[in-house]
Parts: sequence; structure tokens; C-alpha cells
Amino acid sequence: MDTRQMRYFVALAETLHFGRAAARMNMTQPPFSRQIANLERDLGVRLVNRTSRQVTLTRAGARFLADSRAVLARFEDACRDARLVGEGMRGELRFGFMMHAAHRIVPRIVSRYSAVRPEVRLTLSETTPADIEHRLLNGELDAAVTFAGPSNAQLDGHTLLKDRLCLAMAPGDPLAARRSVGPRDLQDRDLIAASAGVAPTLRGAIVGYFADQGIVPRFRFEPQLQNTVLRLVAAGLGVALVPESICDGRTPDLLTRPLVDAPALEVVLKTPRGRDNPAVAPLIELVRGESFGEAAG
Repeated sequence: MDTRQMRYFVALAETLHFGRAAARMNMTQPPFSRQIANLERDLGVRLVNRTSRQVTLTRAGARFLADSRAVLARFEDACRDARLVGEGMRGELRFGFMMHAAHRIVPRIVSRYSAVRPEVRLTLSETTPADIEHRLLNGELDAAVTFAGPSNAQLDGHTLLKDRLCLAMAPGDPLAARRSVGPRDLQDRDLIAASAGVAPTLRGAIVGYFADQGIVPRFRFEPQLQNTVLRLVAAGLGVALVPESICDGRTPDLLTRPLVDAPALEVVLKTPRGRDNPAVAPLIELVRGESFGEAAG
């Protein structure tokens, strides 16, 4: 028994006439009648009472009609859902991002993607830049916003913006009086930054900024999360070189100043190459057509 036989029976139950039901199914009456007879034989129960004048449903037939309609409706839903998932219109998108992107970039992406793909469930995962690439390669994430970093043949990158570094400090810091700050102004200051194992691209940019002047930076604290970096800075425990995009609208317990010849970090959307989730393509199309601006001093 298959869904075709269910459809034949529903046509018969709704018309209560073999000839009209056969015509509805684009068949002649003899083969249609055989299909109904085969269905009853397979079920081992009579579904309709036949006389020369009329066709009526048995109790078993009435029940089978209700269940057949439900099964066919679910089958249609399954077919529709499969098509929608295959077209990227429905399904799930596992979207990762580093904390640096949570303030400006991620809300815009999530808002716009949800508008164009409202039936795709977005699963958001905030994590560290180092962990993002690992999770993309392991198939735990479908897409993620992170720093560009070294190229990887298994990942594609789509540029979102260039994010310049600035100096974050507590109010009352001696450098607050400066309009801009250079490496030599910071050579004797305690710095707060994530380690190279957590945010390798950011850490490399910070170290490189000082190395250009022959300075070895003095890192005092190395928390894992950027938000912790900012909280330690606000407590006056050191200063930090951070992306400008995370300092928009900061509270009065933090001040920022531009850096002389500030390094710029490329922020990208990374996706696994050869991805098989159709919900990713609309995301790539969206970010390609979106201007996220440039955080510049």
C-alpha cells in the first residue's frame, strides 16, 4: 500500500461514485475499481458498500478516510518542507561570532537575515576567534564572524569591514589628555589583552604594532573574553588596544583614544568550503550586498 491508493480512496469517499472518482484521478473505471479492491484486500477490511445505485462508506472506511486525509496532509507538508530546506527557505543555520562582532555587526546580520529567511532557525553561538575556526572545520558551525587571519583552504572568507584598533583606558588615566597615542607612549604601561591562543589575529596585531618601534609590550592580564578585558581596563588595572567597533556608545567608565598609525583588522564571515547547508547561501548573498562601514579613527 502507498499514498497513491490512499488518494484513490479519498477520491472515491468524496465523490461516492466510482466513475467520477476514476475521472478525478485521470483513470478509467476498471483499473480504478481494481485499486480499491486491492486496497481492501491488503487491509483485510471492507471500506465501502457497493450497490447498483450507490456507494457508501463502512465504519472502517470512514475512519480510514479521516486517517488518510491526515497522512496525505503530513506527506504534503513533508514534501513542501524538503523543498523549502533544499532552497534555503527553512531549516537551521548555526551562526557563530566573536565577542568583538557582537556590538555592531551581529545584530545587523541577524536582523536582516531573519527578515529574508523568517522560517530558518538561527542558532547563535558566541565564542573566541580561535575556537570559531575549529568549530567551522568540525562541522559544528555553518558560518561565523571573526577576524580574517591566515588563509585556510577549507574555509571561504567574505569581508565585512576593516576594524582599526584604538586605546581603551579608565577615566583619569594620564593618557586621557592626549588626542592620539603611539607605541612609545605605552611602552611602560601594563596592557590587558587576550592571549595568542584565544585571539591570534588580534594579539598578533597588537604585538606587531609595538614591534615596529622595537618595543616589547608588557602584558599584565590575559583574559579569554574581550568583555573581561574592558572591565579590567575600567577598573584601572591597565590599558588595552581594542577594535573601535566594540567601543561605540561605551559607558563613562571607559575612555578611548585613537592610535597613531593604528593597525586595521579585517573582519570576515567565514563558511566551510563545499558547505551542504542551503541556508548559508542567502547569508553570503546578504553580507555581500550589505555595507558594514569601516571603523576608522
